[in-house]
Amino acid sequence: MIAATGLNILTGFTGQISLGHAAFVGVGAYTSAILITRLGFSFWLSIPFAGFLAAIAGMFIGIPSLRIKGLYLCIATLAAQFIFEFIFVHWESMTRGITGINIPPPRLGGIVFNTEKEFYWITLFFVVIGIAYARNLARTRMGRAFVAIRDRDLSAEIIGINLLRYKLSAFAISSFYAGVAGALWVSFLKVVTPDHFPFMLSIQYLAMIIVGGLGNVLGSIFGAVFMTLIPEVLNYLSDVVKAFSPGKEEIFVPLKEVIFGLSIVLFLILEPRGLAEIWNRIKSFFRLWPFPTETRQAERR
Repeated sequence: MIAATGLNILTGFTGQISLGHAAFVGVGAYTSAILITRLGFSFWLSIPFAGFLAAIAGMFIGIPSLRIKGLYLCIATLAAQFIFEFIFVHWESMTRGITGINIPPPRLGGIVFNTEKEFYWITLFFVVIGIAYARNLARTRMGRAFVAIRDRDLSAEIIGINLLRYKLSAFAISSFYAGVAGALWVSFLKVVTPDHFPFMLSIQYLAMIIVGGLGNVLGSIFGAVFMTLIPEVLNYLSDVVKAFSPGKEEIFVPLKEVIFGLSIVLFLILEPRGLAEIWNRIKSFFRLWPFPTETRQAERR
């Protein structure tokens, strides 16, 4: 949810497409791991540093966004994905290459967060902060500038919006979110390797905000939940089929990729505004219930 919200700020609100979001998650993860294991930082202190270093990397990658956009910006961010992957693998003196870095579990006083349920509350704390900031950002001058750039960047520049400043700000905020998500992820897994941040992970983040709803903070939550639950549901169905018909559960293995791609296509065609728009329509229906039809007719009149 944290990483998807960051990407939604960049792509959904500002209209800057990025295919290298997983790379910034990796920057945050490695920054946190190195600070904890080599410099003796605490888990809590490493998180803001991970976010800030990822933000700097995002601003650097976002510099070409003033001159290029659309497909060309996609290629530039895609290049960043592979550049950082190369660094994660080959800068062995810092990242330890494919061997990875082991991280101790986080502590708070005498409490050690060593289980999934315990770490859940840490993650939930940062999710609430990240979602709250994103929702308020959309109502600020910066948030309105992001939307203006997304809708028509030339018109935004004419009315006095500094494109370079706000585009770089969008990349920085988005990458900060990614860095924080990476720092949390690496402390949850207790190890970080380059395999954790493939190009497919960037596609998954993009799928989350498309399915959830571009330019909608609530869509980041819905999209993350939806795209995370699909494999879990398929795994459960596979176990059920295996219990009753051994050997036939293999059909669910390719279904994960099929449903993943099909969900993106169907939402783009049938519901471009994603699950968040469906949720808004459901709320509107029950808000008008039990007289939704009569109310809509009155509104038309």
